[in-house]
Amino acid sequence: MTLCGQPVDLPPPLAGFTVAVTADRRREELCALLERRGARVVQAPAVRIIPLPDDTACLEATRRCLRAPLDFVVATTGVGFRGWLSAADGWGLARPLLGRISAARVMARGPKARGAIRAAGLTEEWSPASECAAEVLSHLLEIGVAGLRVAVQLHGDPQPDLVSGLREAGAEVIEVPVYRWAPPVDMDPLRRLVDLVTTRQVDAVTFTSAPAVTSLLDTDPSGEVLSALRDDVLAACVGPVCAAPLQRLGVPTAQPARGRLGALVRTVVDELSGRRSQPLRVAGHTLAVRGHAVILDGELVQPPPAPMALLRALARRPGRVLSRAELLRELPRGADGHAVEMAVARLRGALGDPQIVQTVVKRGYRLRVDHANGEPAGRTCGSTWRTWTSSART
Repeated sequence: MTLCGQPVDLPPPLAGFTVAVTADRRREELCALLERRGARVVQAPAVRIIPLPDDTACLEATRRCLRAPLDFVVATTGVGFRGWLSAADGWGLARPLLGRISAARVMARGPKARGAIRAAGLTEEWSPASECAAEVLSHLLEIGVAGLRVAVQLHGDPQPDLVSGLREAGAEVIEVPVYRWAPPVDMDPLRRLVDLVTTRQVDAVTFTSAPAVTSLLDTDPSGEVLSALRDDVLAACVGPVCAAPLQRLGVPTAQPARGRLGALVRTVVDELSGRRSQPLRVAGHTLAVRGHAVILDGELVQPPPAPMALLRALARRPGRVLSRAELLRELPRGADGHAVEMAVARLRGALGDPQIVQTVVKRGYRLRVDHANGEPAGRTCGSTWRTWTSSART
């Protein structure tokens, strides 16, 4: 592979970026997928899944299901449906429960629930394309549920809209609470993540459940996390149900077309290394600024934090002169004008070419952006760069 005619080794597509993982279940798998693509990963589980105490609520709901035939069964998650059958097996009720479910019309909220249904030897009648409980409700209301018995397997949270909608339509609804969400045992990683997000030291936060979103926002009463997610930090959600709490608060989200971890990681790659890391031609070099690093002529360079902060500021306004006072605001509190000069010197040393950051006498500093015929010279090799980043994502 070449970049503007020069051979380069491709850095991983997420090299230089920091990505936070808020998931508990399958956390190791998601972290491994991100790290394999070069990301620096911050683990901060926002919720944990715990069984209901002594399973008494689930047991009583199961017994209610066995008292009379069921007309509909709604499976909302794969892990929840499997957990329900496993708990029933422990109580010696698996065979009669499977009999009741197999005689009913089974609805699967999404593909994971559908897979769990089939693994149990059952067959679902219908599953919504959107994977949303709202579409399940609409479908059941179209069929008509007045006077019918409907079992709804809950997935950690109550489903007030689904349950109340069915009851208002005249159905007898049996809520089956298989597991619920709870705060993490150790809150320190989540509190540290709040600090990292508010200071923009992470580039993206991944969410695999709506309760994880709520938990992170509740940990920050100041609202600074919400502000960061609205402006600078990418909120990557596994699907529309997960993204809904953020979207209601005006936070833009990135979502994959399919609710899978691999697809979520590809979405993060596309957003960070594609849309949020556009290359510049500076002093004869190709430069792309990432979260805590820079890709310079196809190589990953990691300046110290203070010089990197100045480079991010300069790259946000390529070619524009930034005064020492403007750059000073990018440094930790207490720094003075001399600290700006020291950070610029260290940045030039890290980049290996002092011409990249140009001193403008009595005004400040700027990136020495190349121009050709009035256009940034970086565009002359834009197609090569797009090919390079596309190859790096695979």
